[in-house]
Amino acid sequence: MTIQNVMVIGAGQMGAGIAQVFAQAGFDVLLNDMNEEALDKGMKNIEKLLARSVEKERITEEEKSTALNRLHASSTLEDASSSDFVIEAVVENMDVKRQVFGELDAVAPKHAILASNTSSLPITEIAAATNRPNQVIGMHFMNPVPVMKLVEIIRGLQTSDETYQAIEKMTNQLSKTPVEVKDFPGFVSNRVLMPMINEAIFTVYEGVASPEDIDTVMKLGTNHPMGPLTLADFIGLDTCLYIMEVLHDGFGDSKYRPCPLLRKYVHAGWLGKKSGRGFYQYE
Repeated sequence: MTIQNVMVIGAGQMGAGIAQVFAQAGFDVLLNDMNEEALDKGMKNIEKLLARSVEKERITEEEKSTALNRLHASSTLEDASSSDFVIEAVVENMDVKRQVFGELDAVAPKHAILASNTSSLPITEIAAATNRPNQVIGMHFMNPVPVMKLVEIIRGLQTSDETYQAIEKMTNQLSKTPVEVKDFPGFVSNRVLMPMINEAIFTVYEGVASPEDIDTVMKLGTNHPMGPLTLADFIGLDTCLYIMEVLHDGFGDSKYRPCPLLRKYVHAGWLGKKSGRGFYQYE
């Protein structure tokens, strides 16, 4: 099938980034959010990032204008009626995602593929909220989306070969690298990454070393570009906690038990960079 009209649901950091790369790759894009303020912020962030790319001579002014002309704002899911492909990047909550997919299934064209940018939740369960589970797939972009090349493509139990092949082809059109992943909690990236971050938090909790020193060890000792605690702050400690809970519940293995300090920080509202404080303080 040919995919040209794309809808991205959720205008936050991930959704706006996804919309940007689709627009730059030549797709016609609707960026959707029920919250008008969030939608306006998302659209402005895309324009700002494209302007910065022009300043750094990564793209031309003409390429920026062309991408922005392909991008339009949407505040109702009814707009999915003209889409060949819809991807959601809403809050990482199964009930919310199932509700979104149920509503999308009712309004999107019969040929449309529905995708989730979930970082850890089972695609099979999300797909069960629709009458087209063979056309539901996971498409997990990495943050920041315009920069990171990897996309985990997750097949649910009923995802068809045709759906997978269409999304793999589309991912290549975005100049991203697709990797096929089976539908397990956390997939690959977060199943490996989050326990490492959780263990780094345990080393703070147990007084082994300071956050700064732990990050230095991992940067200089294992050649990580960013320390795990800095990365946790960047991801959001609430997101880290949620993914650890998905892993713990999904596998029933104590090695995925979230560190009590992580829970305490989240309960205190110390969510990382977005709240101004996590393992570090931010302006």
